[in-house]
Amino acid sequence: MPPLSYVSDNGPGTRATLGLVVLQTDEVIEGDLRVFLPDDGIATYHTRIPFDPNVTTETLARMEADLANAVSLLPASASFDAIGYGCTSASAVIGSGGVAQRIQSVFPGVAVTDPLRAIAAALSALSARRIALVTPYIPAVSQVLRDRLSDQGVETIALKSFEQVADAAVARITPDSIVAASLAMAAGVDADALVIACTNLRTARIIGRIEDALGIPVVSSNSAIAWHMARLAGIDDTLPELGRVGALMPASAL
Repeated sequence: MPPLSYVSDNGPGTRATLGLVVLQTDEVIEGDLRVFLPDDGIATYHTRIPFDPNVTTETLARMEADLANAVSLLPASASFDAIGYGCTSASAVIGSGGVAQRIQSVFPGVAVTDPLRAIAAALSALSARRIALVTPYIPAVSQVLRDRLSDQGVETIALKSFEQVADAAVARITPDSIVAASLAMAAGVDADALVIACTNLRTARIIGRIEDALGIPVVSSNSAIAWHMARLAGIDDTLPELGRVGALMPASAL
């Protein structure tokens, strides 16, 4: 019998194909991105990177050596429009340039983002330069993130943290706790925006609640990287779950 006939296309990503490097310990980012990104014709492929259970500047820095190998496990036949590295604190420790170099050593020329780069792009699109910052990190890690945002011209005028070293503990902080902490620390602060840092904090479906209560834009690590990957891939849909940034195209270079 002759083989069955068929028609070929560009694969599942008929509108865009995205790659994402996820930490071994991260339990949140994949679920958040399913909420944040439209599912019509956007294919997202995930790979995992080894990571220590505890988040310190030392364990974060060690991931750089494994980044290219993790990216090499993404499907080579996929034509990626953008690849994201899903770790806010490691992006601050390693640097966005180092992240891009490692990823592009496997997929030359691909558009690359990470939460630090994406947050900076989102804040630029919002014309926000003074932020209140919520993190789950120990003080040394929070300070590195604060410094790297400062390098991007972003002033952190208020910072509070849950101060957890174990990534598993971060994933178990409830969304209501994140809302309560955000409102408590940012109310009355003269900030242009609130940033909730860490891909392992559950921010899907709470951004609008916080924006309504505070009256300022809210950007999380996961909302920022979802928005930035979509825009890098040419997706111009309004993304309502992202809050105010979901309607914006980048105001400056990506």
